[in-house]
Amino acid sequence: MADIEAFGPVVLIAGVVVMAAVLANRISARARVPVAAIFLLGAALASDIQPALYGLSIPTVEKVVTVALVVILFDGGMEIGWRRFRQAAGAATLLGVVGTAATGMAVTLLAHLLFRLDWLTSLLIGIALAPTDPAVVFSVLGSRRIAGRSAIVLKGEAGLNDPVGIALMVSVLGAAGSSGSLRLADVLVIFLLQMLVGALVGVVGGKLLVASMRRMRLPSEGLYPLWALAGAAIIYGAATVAHGSGFLAVFLAGILIGDVLAPYKSELEQFNSVLASLAEIAAFIALGVTVSLHSVFGSGAWVTGLGMAALLALVVRPLVVGPLLLPIRLGVGERVFVLWSGLKGAVPILLAAFVVVAGVADAARVYNVVFVVVAFSVIVQGSLVPLVAARLRVP
Repeated sequence: MADIEAFGPVVLIAGVVVMAAVLANRISARARVPVAAIFLLGAALASDIQPALYGLSIPTVEKVVTVALVVILFDGGMEIGWRRFRQAAGAATLLGVVGTAATGMAVTLLAHLLFRLDWLTSLLIGIALAPTDPAVVFSVLGSRRIAGRSAIVLKGEAGLNDPVGIALMVSVLGAAGSSGSLRLADVLVIFLLQMLVGALVGVVGGKLLVASMRRMRLPSEGLYPLWALAGAAIIYGAATVAHGSGFLAVFLAGILIGDVLAPYKSELEQFNSVLASLAEIAAFIALGVTVSLHSVFGSGAWVTGLGMAALLALVVRPLVVGPLLLPIRLGVGERVFVLWSGLKGAVPILLAAFVVVAGVADAARVYNVVFVVVAFSVIVQGSLVPLVAARLRVP
């Protein structure tokens, strides 16, 4: 009986958080601030007010965010679907792979030359800040109903460059940890293995899941969404066990399922959409409580972070990603919109968490700088997306 009574406050707090999440979406819509910003900063502020929250371990948060990203990427892939994705598959792949790698290199150089960080710290910050974030991009674009190729390019880029960024970070940390020094050949081997295995498992697993969804007859309609979600978890786990990118696998599987006609498909889409929204909330709350605002401002990381954020939005992305958009059939306004809307979010902070868990020197600075960049991107860039779309006459 005592255990049940002790569990009561936990249930109470969980209920309050969920209701606050619903209200936060209304506040977000009226204030035109992405809901991710509210939860990220709110959780960070709460951890400063109540230090007990800050005690949540980063490895635990890493696991929570990983599960959340699996749900978000699977839902994002389903939302895009193969028919829409193939219209901009080349552009999304170019931006997601080449653009991510080039952005990481550019940020690395700027961090080392302008902010006097050592090469390894600069490289880790560069990789962490290279990918855009599906949780924020899907949320912002979905709520604003951006139409045309620009939305597909942005969503495809966000879905593809997260596996690329994660694979790069895992490759760098793995190569540095195994040999004590960083060799390009080791990084390339680990990275290519991650991408190839992830793509193979995603395509094969997605097709098998499609076949099972069409032929499986379950006793209740509520079991179909659970079947698909369990399939996504199996695909992620299988790719990871095979040393591939589970995130790429689950995103590709979602794309293959997106246009499939299967029993209770609309219920499946609704279920995944709601679950993805909850996953976004959980990810940003979990990440927020791992950050001490006092530490961010006290260490001076906010100066480096704001500088990097401004350079990313106004210099790096236009100069690095801009040329990659030239062969893509987009209007001038849509090109500028794509460049502005490369939002950072949970994935960069997750990559910084990998650095902390790996025990890399100066990991705290990496984590704090990345947090500041993400906060700037979500609050400033994300809030201006509707205004930029209107001014550029994006459909």
